[in-house]
Amino acid sequence: MGILDTAKNLGDLKKLRDQAMAVQKVLAQKTIVVEEDGVRIEIDGNQQIRSFSIQGISNDLVVQKLNKAIRQAQEMAGKELASQSGGLGGLFGGGA
Repeated sequence: MGILDTAKNLGDLKKLRDQAMAVQKVLAQKTIVVEEDGVRIEIDGNQQIRSFSIQGISNDLVVQKLNKAIRQAQEMAGKELASQSGGLGGLFGGGA
C-alpha cells in the first residue's frame, strides 16, 4: 500500500467519523417517552436519560446514576470495538 492509498483511507475514515458525529447530533435532538404503571422515563437518542419519575416524584440522583451506568457501558463498548477493529473504534466517538 502506497502513501497515496494511506492518505485516501484516512480521508475515508474522516468522512465516516464526520457522518457518525452528524447522526449523533440528530439523535441527541430526538426524545422517547415511556409512561407506564406510574413510571415516566424520558430518554434522548444518545441514550441519555432526561427525566425519571415514579408516580410524579422526580429523582435527579437516580437519573445521574443511570446516566453514569449508561456512559460506562458505552465506554466499555467503545473499548471493545477499538480492540476488535485494530484501534479504529475511537474514530466514531466510542463513549458519550
